[in-house]
Amino acid sequence: MIRYIFKSFCAIGMVCGMVSLTSCELDRMPETTLADNNFWKSETDLRGACNKLYVDLPGFSHDTRADDIIGTAANSTSSGNWSVPATSGEWTQPYQKIAVCNNIISKGEASPLTDAQKNRWVAEARFFRAFHYFDLVRKYGDVPLILKAFDSTSDPDIKMARTSREEVIQQCYRDLLFAEENLPDIDNVKSDGEWGRVSKSAARGMLVRIGLYEGTFSKYHALGSDAKQHLKVSLDAAERLINSGKHDLYPDFQRLFYFDGEGRQNKENVFVKIYGPNGSSGVIVHSNSRGLENAVSVTRQTIDQILYADGLPREKTAMKVEETTHNDVFLNRDPRMAMTFYQKDEDAYKAGYNPFGNQHGNGYGIKKGFMLDEWNTVNKETVDKMIIRYAEILISYAEALYEYNGQISDAQLDATINKVRARAGFDIKLTNNFVAANGLNMLDEIRRERLVEFIDENLRYNDIIRWKIAEKVLPVTMLGLKYNDADNLSTPRENLEGRLTGPDGMYKGKKVADQEGIYVIEESGNRSFDAHKDYFYPIPTYEIATSEGNVKQNPGWN
Repeated sequence: MIRYIFKSFCAIGMVCGMVSLTSCELDRMPETTLADNNFWKSETDLRGACNKLYVDLPGFSHDTRADDIIGTAANSTSSGNWSVPATSGEWTQPYQKIAVCNNIISKGEASPLTDAQKNRWVAEARFFRAFHYFDLVRKYGDVPLILKAFDSTSDPDIKMARTSREEVIQQCYRDLLFAEENLPDIDNVKSDGEWGRVSKSAARGMLVRIGLYEGTFSKYHALGSDAKQHLKVSLDAAERLINSGKHDLYPDFQRLFYFDGEGRQNKENVFVKIYGPNGSSGVIVHSNSRGLENAVSVTRQTIDQILYADGLPREKTAMKVEETTHNDVFLNRDPRMAMTFYQKDEDAYKAGYNPFGNQHGNGYGIKKGFMLDEWNTVNKETVDKMIIRYAEILISYAEALYEYNGQISDAQLDATINKVRARAGFDIKLTNNFVAANGLNMLDEIRRERLVEFIDENLRYNDIIRWKIAEKVLPVTMLGLKYNDADNLSTPRENLEGRLTGPDGMYKGKKVADQEGIYVIEESGNRSFDAHKDYFYPIPTYEIATSEGNVKQNPGWN
């Protein structure tokens, strides 16, 4: 691990820290002048170094580790078919990025600037350090907490043992609170030269996300730490962000994921990664964005979680219709369903969406955010990536309120869950009386709202891990599309017959669905989840060896 940190500090942190980014140009100092003592003298230097942190932000990806999104091939994490790697970027890459942060913090604090000047840019580095440490903790639990830049390979901390997750998370809180205090207001990063840089809002958003994760993870995994203390961090940060008056929901759910939703004019943006191909931002502008949407699809399990127009789930509603065509499943549903998935013959993929005909894994095709016109023009989609949006703050706030208090008021539901629903035109309110009258569970309904709102936004895997339900939802038969003869599909039924459920949803002697003709994407016999080990990633053997055994393997992976 730390060899990567030292390498990153020398080859990335120092050199790229000297890069001044203007639009899409990288203007470097002459190689003969790349000495560290010639740098860190001005705000321009610190700002240029911090630009590297934005390059290192994760881009668009389709997370197929959970039960909602599925690819054309099985995901080894989702299916449980993974093993201890020798090396892994999941471990080394965050530490490389943390090394850059530590270098900026160390050199920035020692720079000959005023406290206000240096704190502005040190705050950016501390924000990103917390961002990457949280990524490590979610995957590995305890991890070595490195808070300094190494200048020698003989430093004993190079072989540091793992630090408790609680201590790492507390450091994340300290970093983010410092960032919140010293970063500019989001209205001051809205110009072309500043948009995309982190703000007070981004720091609050990360506190909301981390506090909720740690509070619920601690509670459901019985860690023994104070779950309520973490939930309180999330609640307080959410209230500061909400009460700031700087954010609101974008009025059109479907257009939110297109160019319409870019920039500060969209008050839903809390933390974004900006893309090109054109622009003059001082933050690096990236040349491409989303991948083609037929690389993945959505499982039938997720489709069945989406509420009907009466606000009830599939197992309780009277509005469910017999599915004789593909589009019947869209009838009488939450409007977000039609805004998120393609219906048959809808304008997509040039000739219209064709179930079982587009190569996306035979699940339900995602149209959310897919811009066909731009793909046809430049063979890429360059819309900005929303890393944190205001809807997440509202739904997280509702969940944290319920987890902290054991209840949530109707007024709080109106300000959070029901506000998000109304934006999409779904006017059935979630209330305490509605839950009681229909035999529902309030926490389940809040969690359902999170699933439906954030399909394909990389939140689901971390949710099922922190709720400790991965052992229930992952080692099961993964279902896809329903085959309907009335659709006159180009793919004959006989080509799929061995993968379709029979009467009453039976498949190879087991009931796996509630109806006939559901395509089986992955069989349960090929999937597993060991609750004693699979909630954490295995630590690469190289990292254990180079720490001389100080870093210990996660339980069950030995």
